[in-house]
Amino acid sequence: MTTVSLIMTVLNEGASIDALMHSLLTQTQQPDEIIVVDGGSHDDTVARLHAFQDRLPLRVLVAKGANISAGRNLAIQHASGDILAITDAGVRLREDWLERVTAPLRANPALTVSAGFFEADAHTLFEVALAANTLPLVDEIRPESFLPSSRSVAVRREAALAVGGYPEWLDYCEDLIFDLNLKATQPPFAFAADAIVYFRPRPNAIAFFKQYYRYARGDGKADLWRKRHQLRYAVYLLGLPALLLAGALLHPLFWGVLLAGGFAYCWQAWRRVPVLMRRAPRRDLAAWVWVLLLVPLLRAWGDVAKMCGYPVGWRWRKRHTPPPAFVSKL
Repeated sequence: MTTVSLIMTVLNEGASIDALMHSLLTQTQQPDEIIVVDGGSHDDTVARLHAFQDRLPLRVLVAKGANISAGRNLAIQHASGDILAITDAGVRLREDWLERVTAPLRANPALTVSAGFFEADAHTLFEVALAANTLPLVDEIRPESFLPSSRSVAVRREAALAVGGYPEWLDYCEDLIFDLNLKATQPPFAFAADAIVYFRPRPNAIAFFKQYYRYARGDGKADLWRKRHQLRYAVYLLGLPALLLAGALLHPLFWGVLLAGGFAYCWQAWRRVPVLMRRAPRRDLAAWVWVLLLVPLLRAWGDVAKMCGYPVGWRWRKRHTPPPAFVSKL
């Protein structure tokens, strides 16, 4: 009989952990065990977790100072299930998430990875606009190339061990390296589009900047998406100033080129807005206008955060010798 271990890491999640644990209580299929690794919380996260131990098959391990990768690897080592269902703090699970995310692996022994999905859990109009910029809709996903977030994925334990687990030298983007290593050595991923977790976007511009700065720093450390980052620098530091100067000195047509380029760049985010507004806290005309105007501002703000973070990670990579990865020239 196939057994399932649900694993996750937490750190100072006292404000959000109850929602996640309550969503575990209502799952249509319960895991055989739940292993939560706490990285050394200073709040009441661990105490809140212990309060659920009489209702869930829950084990809480405290590893002070462990980063996300180290915490997940510790959970993998202690897990006994054939399948690892992996999620993250700060989310809520749809009531059938565990059943849906593990279904492909239970149905097909040849598969090793089942990629779940995630939807925005926006509480404010700012978060709606941010979700439009940062979270794809399911119809945008190409299953054959989708790299799942470790907030919604299931993998056979033996496959996770075969690739060495998560890279502990990375503090962000660790799940991308994990995915790439699995994809390079294991059969194709299954895509469980209906295995949904609800993820709340960052609540303000500062938190968003820190998030994307850290993501880009992780890209630099791992040497991920090099061409994407180079293109971003070229557009903002060369292309945009050139168009502005040409519009001011040569011909107004260049302003039209600039506006058309900006519209094209924001279009993907804008097309997500109608879907996200269905669950927005307000849906009046002013709310729509505010969200649509925020989209390009947040898009540019996120790009600035990435441009600040990437060279910091790249400099770290040059000063250190991180272990080789299967894919290192993306």
